[in-house]
Amino acid sequence: MQQSEKTHIFITGATGYIGGSVLSALLSHPRAESFQITVLTRSPEKVALFNNVGVTAVVGSNQDFEKLTEHARNSDVVFACADANDLPAAKAILLGLKKRYDETNKVPILIHTSGTGVLIDNAAGNYATDKIYSDLDIPMIESLPKTQPHREVDIEVVAADQKGYVRTYIVLPSTIYGIANTPLVKLGIQNPYSVQIPSLIKASIDRKQGGVVGTGSNLWPNVHISDTATLYTTIFDAAMKGPGEAGHGREGFYFVANGEHRVGKISEIIAELLHEMKLGESPEPTVFTEEELQKYFGGPYIGSNSRVRAERAVLIGWKPVHSVDSLWASLKPEAEAVVTEMQNI
Repeated sequence: MQQSEKTHIFITGATGYIGGSVLSALLSHPRAESFQITVLTRSPEKVALFNNVGVTAVVGSNQDFEKLTEHARNSDVVFACADANDLPAAKAILLGLKKRYDETNKVPILIHTSGTGVLIDNAAGNYATDKIYSDLDIPMIESLPKTQPHREVDIEVVAADQKGYVRTYIVLPSTIYGIANTPLVKLGIQNPYSVQIPSLIKASIDRKQGGVVGTGSNLWPNVHISDTATLYTTIFDAAMKGPGEAGHGREGFYFVANGEHRVGKISEIIAELLHEMKLGESPEPTVFTEEELQKYFGGPYIGSNSRVRAERAVLIGWKPVHSVDSLWASLKPEAEAVVTEMQNI
């Protein structure tokens, strides 16, 4: 296959939990041989590892704006899987995509990672909200203030689509769980661990007691890491077919969720697990103090509510296979992995 016939793909965050899972899904895609994939990595030692799986790796970070612009300019599709709050990096990628459009008159594709953290409130763990966002309800999403997490970047991405030089699709994962088990993890390229649940486990181990925010009444959606990666490729497949196959721009918000949980229940199970492992004084979680919330999480974020209906993804054929039962089953191996990691530090 000639170089010109290939689909040129650029991925940021490819060594991360989400980005690595997306890259793995693309490498096992039925059309993988037609992809020319380039990734940005901060780790020079991983360049050869990427090359071994047929991926071109460039050393750099989200702060290397010229590199972001250059590689976006050379790509048909960009998957942005790094920092969801990094506005300058998003602008650098969009600049490159605009240059590509100006030079080729073809509209490139941006699949950008945001998160359902954009919906958070100030519940501090003390109540469940009845406010549920559907990704088909565009005015409801557009009512979110610019001050919400991720929102400023999301607005910039949508505005670029409206200008016509790029088609944008914003993926908003919820609480992602499960230890990633991809070929890239086995090769030492990808981080296999999520952020939210392991951070709660680490905090609980450090304070020698499972902790909970407020009464633990707040609600969050959840999704398994493999189902998350599948949604990215489902959007990619639809986007590659043409602009009418999947909502983009204002209509291009895709919540990633296949279940909902009371966050306090995770705290309760972690407290029980750590007590059994002789790492917690009581099987009942105790309330994090304000000082602890600041120390471990930078504030009461995990006490917020975020409730969604992931309806747009289902319309384009996303079929998640893991339910909330998989979340509960994931907590013990997650706790054991965190304990092993902390013992090895």
